[in-house]
Amino acid sequence: MSHAHAVEARVERPQDVGIRLDVFITERLGLFTRSQARSRVVSLAVNGAPARMGRKLKLGDVVLLSYADPPVSDLVPENLPLSILFENDDVVVIDKPQGLVVHPGSGNQSGTLVNALLFHSRQLAAGFPPGDPRPGIVHRLDKETSGVIIVAKNSAAHHFLAGQFQDRTVRKRYLSVVYGRMPSERGRIETRLARDPRDRKKFTCVISGGRLAVTRYRVLRTFAAGKDSYAYVLLSPRTGRTHQLRVHMRYLGSPILGDPLYGNRDARFPDASLLLHARSLVIRLPGDAQPRTFTAPVPSRFRSILTQLQSFSPRNGL
Repeated sequence: MSHAHAVEARVERPQDVGIRLDVFITERLGLFTRSQARSRVVSLAVNGAPARMGRKLKLGDVVLLSYADPPVSDLVPENLPLSILFENDDVVVIDKPQGLVVHPGSGNQSGTLVNALLFHSRQLAAGFPPGDPRPGIVHRLDKETSGVIIVAKNSAAHHFLAGQFQDRTVRKRYLSVVYGRMPSERGRIETRLARDPRDRKKFTCVISGGRLAVTRYRVLRTFAAGKDSYAYVLLSPRTGRTHQLRVHMRYLGSPILGDPLYGNRDARFPDASLLLHARSLVIRLPGDAQPRTFTAPVPSRFRSILTQLQSFSPRNGL
């Protein structure tokens, strides 16, 4: 039997003024995703009056939400290997390997990070409503991206962590190897991203519409091989859009090596897989006064490519 839950929240932060009601209840309150809202919201009111999802909020508005438990899912705990960087009663920090899907979705009901964590931690299963399809997931990495990911083990921790991602106080750094010459040693990319109308699996930079995406980069080293150039770069996303780093590197004319969606097959490295690794994550944990830094080792696929690149001539300048 499905049960209804009531939540009341006041719009108190200036940055929440003007946002849509559905964004407030899903991203600010972190109760569920926007795609789940249609099936789970029972009733919705602002200042005592019924309201629609698209309503824009004002300072002082009081939101009253009634929502139902999610449908029972078929998530099965699976004994899959995990590389745990840190764990306590509230969170677990994982070094996600390349090729592992974060949570179940269309075509991926098993073999995911969530399946593995449900086996690893009974707290995760007990800390969220039965049937939650993404228990503990605060942020995600693409299947072919490796590196640091943090997972909450209870609803209170999830809300605490999700707030930092929404406020953009979390600091993330990625390592990547790209093909082509970077425009400068350091830089900032600011565009708007939207679905590519020619391929719904991809995103593209648009002049208007879409969502703001901001990335900072720093070139760690460059290499020259004949007429070709490569660069080892550090990427710091200020926003967390799907495929953001991959699209931004393509936008600069330096796609990530091994990227099957936004790159090109490289004759020198025909077997290269996506060279994108979440190197570090700086975030405050529940009960902590100061943020902590979690770091994932540089994976072997990076070390192999860099060893080969070092046999090329280092490029002097960009």
